[in-house]
Amino acid sequence: MSNKGLQAQSFNRVYIAGIQGERFDISIRNGVFHSIAESGPVPDEGAVPAQDLWISPGIIDLHTHLAWTDFDHADQLKRGGQEIEEMQARAFEATLRTGVTTARDAGGLLPGTAQHLVQTYQVPLRVHTSSEMLGAADAKGTIHLEQRLNQIYDTGAGWVKIMATGGLGAPTEKVLDPVFSEKEFSFIVRHAHEHGKRVLVHTWGGATVDWSVDAGVESIEHGMFLTEEQAGRLAESGVAFVPTTSIYRIAADPKGVLALNPVICERAARAAEAHPKAIAYAKRAGVQIGFGTDYATPALHGYNLQELDTLTDYGLTRAEAWQSATGNAAEILGWGHQLGHIAEGYIADAVIFDTDPFLADNANSLRKHIVTVLTGAKE
Repeated sequence: MSNKGLQAQSFNRVYIAGIQGERFDISIRNGVFHSIAESGPVPDEGAVPAQDLWISPGIIDLHTHLAWTDFDHADQLKRGGQEIEEMQARAFEATLRTGVTTARDAGGLLPGTAQHLVQTYQVPLRVHTSSEMLGAADAKGTIHLEQRLNQIYDTGAGWVKIMATGGLGAPTEKVLDPVFSEKEFSFIVRHAHEHGKRVLVHTWGGATVDWSVDAGVESIEHGMFLTEEQAGRLAESGVAFVPTTSIYRIAADPKGVLALNPVICERAARAAEAHPKAIAYAKRAGVQIGFGTDYATPALHGYNLQELDTLTDYGLTRAEAWQSATGNAAEILGWGHQLGHIAEGYIADAVIFDTDPFLADNANSLRKHIVTVLTGAKE
């Protein structure tokens, strides 16, 4: 379904998703969009019209875990190395097949592993990594943190991931408690930026959202207990918000694909209940919202488009949800000048649909209408 390493290709009289009524002739050369021009009139009025096609920028998933094979890490430790590699390769393939051409792995995947999987299994997924996450075990002062950060840099990761609060594993009354001191948190961000790395922050809310704004991180993740005031601060500072809404709705269902225990389901339900208000605050304030799924198991990889459904259920328009997964996501990555748009000179990462993707009923329907996934120039 994917066209790997495009050199030359053209699409005539296609619609660009989000642009109503106009057809375009698009040519691709050396993996980039070479020319995009409005189509002229059909030369032969008696000809049988070609199939209607729509082209969209490739989806960018800003928060996924491609190295994880099991929800419980202890279960992954029981698997053999070759089995894990093959499962990871299938995660790459399923993610690409559903229209995600770029992924930011939010912890667990080393750059070398990503490169090996892409090359060995011929799955041209563009992957940005944060390698190992900094969490509670690293709250041991700045000397320890500097050592850990240097270890992360040595892997070649371009991002640093801070686990600033608890998550589904934390008791409800403690989930907003900071994992690090404010001094430690600020040190991590400053050190990462001084070494040319970007920072994403796992936070459910509370003080660590304010710390993220003060330190100037690139994005906060999850943020379901974001306040209206904090949304305003995010917008003013330019810190992006990647809410990962769908995973909590999935995790809250005790009979769903994850089938988690009742305690975890209850915590997920509380998170899912809070998310719409956080999205409303962010939208009203003008926060840049990015698309991320937090998907991490074989039952979820390949269903990434479900995040579009949840974002629209929580108040975004279809166009706004799509923007979160394309142009916004590219800007959050720092690739806004190369990805996220169907535009001349941009990398030709795209998805071809046989229906208008903005009008699809839901993610399941949309996935069935993918004709092909295009990947352009290599990083």
